[in-house]
Amino acid sequence: MSKPIVAIVGRPNVGKSTLFNALAGSRISIIEDTPGVTRDRIYADVEWLDRSFTLIDTGGIEPDTSDIILAQMREQAQIAIDTADVILFMTDLKQGLVDADAKVADMLRRSHKSVLLVVNKVDSFARDEAGVYEFYNLGIGDPYPISAANRTGIGDLLDEVLRRLPEKDPSEEEDERPKVAIVGKPNVGKSSIINRLLGEDRLIVSDIAGTTRDAVDTVVKYNGKEYIFIDTAGIRRKNKIKEDLEHYMIVRAVGAVERADVVVLVIDAVEGVTEQDAKIAGIAHERGKGILIAVNKWDAVEKDTHTAKKFEEKVRQTLSFMPYADIVFISAKSGQRLSRIYTMVDEIMESANRRVQTGVLNEILTEAVALQQPPMDKGKRLKCYYMTQVAVAPPTFILFVNDKKLMHFSYERYIENQIRTAFGFKGTAIRIFTRERSRKETPEL
Repeated sequence: MSKPIVAIVGRPNVGKSTLFNALAGSRISIIEDTPGVTRDRIYADVEWLDRSFTLIDTGGIEPDTSDIILAQMREQAQIAIDTADVILFMTDLKQGLVDADAKVADMLRRSHKSVLLVVNKVDSFARDEAGVYEFYNLGIGDPYPISAANRTGIGDLLDEVLRRLPEKDPSEEEDERPKVAIVGKPNVGKSSIINRLLGEDRLIVSDIAGTTRDAVDTVVKYNGKEYIFIDTAGIRRKNKIKEDLEHYMIVRAVGAVERADVVVLVIDAVEGVTEQDAKIAGIAHERGKGILIAVNKWDAVEKDTHTAKKFEEKVRQTLSFMPYADIVFISAKSGQRLSRIYTMVDEIMESANRRVQTGVLNEILTEAVALQQPPMDKGKRLKCYYMTQVAVAPPTFILFVNDKKLMHFSYERYIENQIRTAFGFKGTAIRIFTRERSRKETPEL
């Protein structure tokens, strides 16, 4: 089940990033008293009363601006609006109700989304009550007075957010067809890949609306099996300004990745792998999705016997956090190797849902510890007692140790590599959580 999406929108400098940081639990957004500082949309997972959702922070909306950067921020906010299930429309009590607020409210009304009006910087409701009621004039519902800086009123706001989140769709949980999100930077050929797959297979089952997301899901049948492709195309380069290009891709990627089982990251073979590719890949990696790297336009690259190897080395270097992902070199234009996507998606799905018997898993752990001793600190050595798998998609393991402070990142990576060597887990992240137990509380290896 994918997480619902909640977007914070409003004019610049009304406190959106402050609220985002309060809800996300850490200072993720830059907070600066200058309009337009949050050019980059940032996202985080938020939990409240056993419900979770993805929170998106956006740049401020200036409805009538001619400034290029602010105009782009307005457009990225529109993408967030299109993507969100619930929208938090933030206003500023100190500045009062201004014309720009009314114009933003009109934009939100046209979205037909669930909107909560938030009046920020209300340090004392008894003192500021009249100022809060002024925002009823927006005609967008009851205002929720909060102080993001002081973290007051946020609980009531979150309670209402949960009431407005969509209920879990039982049909989504029962649908076992692989959901494949095609993601990547603008103009790398995402639409061309799907169009080519459709053109080759000529067995389109149906086109279904992508629920509340800004995407179209296409069901394709290949070799008697159905796949749901989530297309995130449609982002176009604006005024050839590269600085803020990533503003347009992150939210679409978040929305698509949340709903996908497998994410196909499309890289432009001519341009090469970039840091923007790494940002998109990081979204899928953090969420534990299956990942396949598809290098498109491979037919347009001049090649010798070492070209593919050198390109793969560069990809591995830039995407070093996900060495488990396979790479396929394709051409949407010619159809080269496109059919391999189906086979590789099936393999990744199998890996992501693979379960390892506890006994076999601990045999591998015993061998790993024997081959390389656990780290030691101040005369105390890490002891690995027991390991068990607790979840799939992604495969998740709990490792019981004597003192988790002794677990160094490099040794955890070593254990992960030993598991991968023994069981594969191609194309999927692995989660390992360390828990402290005494030897008496855990079975002997």
